[in-house]
Amino acid sequence: MISLGVQDNIVAVGTTITPNNKVEIPSVKGENITYENGQNTMLYLDPSIKDTIRLTPQQYNVISFEALASSDPDVIILRVGDCSVGWDNRDTMNKTINTMESLGIPVIVLYSPTYYSNSDLSTIREEIKIIGQIFGKQEKALELADYIQSTEKMISDRTRDIPETDKPSVLYLGLSPNARKAGGSGHSWGIDTPESYTIEGIVHAKNAYRDTGTAKILNAEQVLAIDPDVILLATSWGYHPARELYEAPYYQNLNELSAIKNKKVYSMPWTPSNCARRLEYPIDLMITAKACYPEKFQDIKVHEWVLDFYKQAYNVDDETARGLRSVQWL
Repeated sequence: MISLGVQDNIVAVGTTITPNNKVEIPSVKGENITYENGQNTMLYLDPSIKDTIRLTPQQYNVISFEALASSDPDVIILRVGDCSVGWDNRDTMNKTINTMESLGIPVIVLYSPTYYSNSDLSTIREEIKIIGQIFGKQEKALELADYIQSTEKMISDRTRDIPETDKPSVLYLGLSPNARKAGGSGHSWGIDTPESYTIEGIVHAKNAYRDTGTAKILNAEQVLAIDPDVILLATSWGYHPARELYEAPYYQNLNELSAIKNKKVYSMPWTPSNCARRLEYPIDLMITAKACYPEKFQDIKVHEWVLDFYKQAYNVDDETARGLRSVQWL
């Protein structure tokens, strides 16, 4: 919405937007690791959104239809497959859509890549085009979709001829207290997910987790048995720096992992509610590509490249781009 300059049309938002975020991680060295002032990119670019009506004011992913009706929108845009209501339960999702339609408000349903099994990322392009059509910004939407796709193509072109024997194994790992409480080390994504497509279909590496399914909890024994060459830390359950896996006392049982020994653990940028690929997904692609094939991307420094990405994707100046980089902890 912000990329197309139509954010003033927003009268309500679905999920909670974290105004700022602080992460404290205990260290085996006796001092906490602290990250402060993380922000959602949308909120950073338009702080007024924090005062917009929330449709989930009491409980995450439970919509208040009273709040929805009171916002009096002309149209509802619902993205399914990510953190939206019923993403893991089709019956709940359909009930939500039917209830919205019963209010007499047109509902436009966007389907994120996570909605489908064995999906590529092409649905993101379709989502951008549809939003452009809704607001009469078709040309601008196509330019944005083409730019994002160009990054994907550049990465794919550089890595497509990697011999199978030279492809590193990559574990997409979502660290979370909930996983630890359940006796696991973190969540991972199987070979039928967009995360796996990112690793194998674009970066041309190997998804180390060869099962199927989204956000499966892996225990320490499973992670040690997989022993990936590279670990990518997802942000679906909050931001987790590489230092957490290296130093936190509750992950010392993973110290024998090759990725930890070889310092091949990389954090994805802080993007709250990043349960599926969103507009910033080329940043994740670039981090993955650099982690897997640093020699093929020697000319790209992610912390510099990302400034150009922000300026192109959000049409912002240098100062704002640097601010975005800061709140995403890049």
